[in-house]
Amino acid sequence: MKCPICRKEVKPGSPEAPFCSERCRLIDLGKWAAEEYVISTTVRPGEPEEDEK
Repeated sequence: MKCPICRKEVKPGSPEAPFCSERCRLIDLGKWAAEEYVISTTVRPGEPEEDEK
């Protein structure tokens, strides 16, 4: 398995898995906190968007 941040190989059973190190784990956490990652949903016709609620 490869680290999603730096693409280095992650050793099986690593305590930081799926990351290779604490550094990469914290970089990923920071991206979530800064809202760089988004989980989107589809808007159905006739359904108000978040900004309109």
